[in-house]
Order: sequence, then C-alpha cells, then structure tokens
Amino acid sequence: MSPLERLFDKVGDWIDAPRPAIRLELVRMFAPLAILGFMSGRLIHVDEWIGDSGFRVPKLMHNGHQPLWVPPLPNDLAWVLAIAMVVSGVFVAAGYRTRPSALVFVATLVFVALSDRPAAFTVSKIGPVIMLAVACGPAGERFGVDAWLRLQRGEEIGPKVVPLGPVRFFQLFLAVFYCASGVAKGGSDWITTPLVLFSHVHDSYQTPISFFIAQHLPGRFWTPMQYSVLVYEMGAPILFSWSRTRLPQLLYGVAMHIGIGLMFGPVIWFAVLMITLLLAAYSPDSWAEWLDEKAMKVMRKARPAAA
Repeated sequence: MSPLERLFDKVGDWIDAPRPAIRLELVRMFAPLAILGFMSGRLIHVDEWIGDSGFRVPKLMHNGHQPLWVPPLPNDLAWVLAIAMVVSGVFVAAGYRTRPSALVFVATLVFVALSDRPAAFTVSKIGPVIMLAVACGPAGERFGVDAWLRLQRGEEIGPKVVPLGPVRFFQLFLAVFYCASGVAKGGSDWITTPLVLFSHVHDSYQTPISFFIAQHLPGRFWTPMQYSVLVYEMGAPILFSWSRTRLPQLLYGVAMHIGIGLMFGPVIWFAVLMITLLLAAYSPDSWAEWLDEKAMKVMRKARPAAA
C-alpha cells in the first residue's frame, strides 16, 4: 500500500469513527429553527425580497461583483417558495421525512442567497452548507417524528452510536471558519486599535443590554476581551484539536456567542446557529450520552419500546 493510500485510509477511518448520533440530531433540530428565525424578517416581505415588487439590482454585464444574476420571481411564486422554505425547515427540525425535507430546504436557501446577494448575511451563506451536511447523514433516524412513529409500530430506530461524517465536517468547518475570521480581524485594526470591540457595541445593532454594559463595564476590560477573541479565533484549529484545550475553547465559544446574541440584536440567530454547531461538534461524549438518555426517555413516554 502506497503512502498516499495509507493517508486516505487514515482520513477515512477518522471520518467514519463512530460518534453519538445525538450530535447530528442536535444540528438537525436547532439549525433549521435558527435559520428560519433569521429569515423571518425577510419572509414577511417576500414579494419585495425575492419577488417583483421590490428593488432589484440591475443585471450588470461582465462585472466581477455580480458573477450570477437571478431575476425576481413573480410574487405568487415567491410566496410558494417562502412557504416551501418554512414547511421544509420545520419538517427537518421535527425529524419528519428528514432527508427529502432537508434537500428542499437547501434548495430554497440556495435560491434566496443567490437572489438577494446585497443582503446576504453569514447565516444566508453557511445555512445551505450546514443543511446539506444534515441531509447527507443519518439525521432523524434515532429522534424525531419518523423515529417516534417507528417506536409506535414496534420497529427499531437508529443506533445510539453511528459513523458521523457530517459531524467531522462541522468540526473542520468551525476550525476553519473561526481561523479565517481571526486572520481577517488580525489583518485589520483589531490588533492596532485597542477599543475596536468597544466601538462595536455602539453601532446600529445595539440592544439595551449592550448599552448597559457599555456604560458600566470599565474601559480596561474591553481590550483584553478583544484580544482574547483573536486568540480564540486564530488559534481555533490548534485549540479545538488538543484535548486539554478543547473544553475551555468550547465553553469560551458558547459564552462569546451568548454575548453576541445579547449585545447585537439581529445577530441572535447567528449566535444560536453557532452555539448549536459548537455543542454538536465539540462537546464531550459524556455530555452527548447524557443528552441521548434524556431524549430517549422523552421518546419512550408515549409508548415503551426497545431502541
């Protein structure tokens, strides 16, 4: 066997290593709800968002800023797409016909991300990728409506531990995502300007909580917080890989996104999405096993059945 073949085998073994199924189920349950929460403000104005009643950036020929131009939908069709997005997203979160529902959800998310490029946010861009990973795994086979119906019929549901390539993808995605964000911050003024983070709590996303904190938290605390974010993000590939730093890195990330959600109003849905991915990807197996037991008890309350 050649060195390259051995490398591929090791990577394949790492990807296929059994993991608690509840990890993928967490993403399946909460990621669609976070994405729909973010989209809710747009969905209520769908005829102006992706329909032909609102402003549309004109088609620019031979322009690198607009490699793909998507024309507006007729208003009636725009509402059909919006309904399909909501229904498929709720179905995924509920674990009903998970894979086809996830694929429909992905298709709607891809379309709106391409159609509304000027207003595309991080959730708009990463949402389709996350849900495609959910569709590629055994999501919904152990928990959710379909699994509950199988229990009702006395059939077997998905095992507690399964190979979870999607969870490996989430682990790599988070490490690369944070590191790229940290490098971008380091290349700007996050290193040279001590109060960049402090200035962020005064922008248009300010909430009563961020206003209160800005008034009462002494200025000397903001710069260390700013640099700790840089360390967290730029060091993510190493800090998540090393077993001794993985749990502190996870807890810092969850606390950071809770702070982001509380202090930057519309970003709360992004915070919920990232916390979901963090817990699914990097929480200790003991946590996952405990959650699996609690969730299975809820599943069995309707009718006792062996898993």
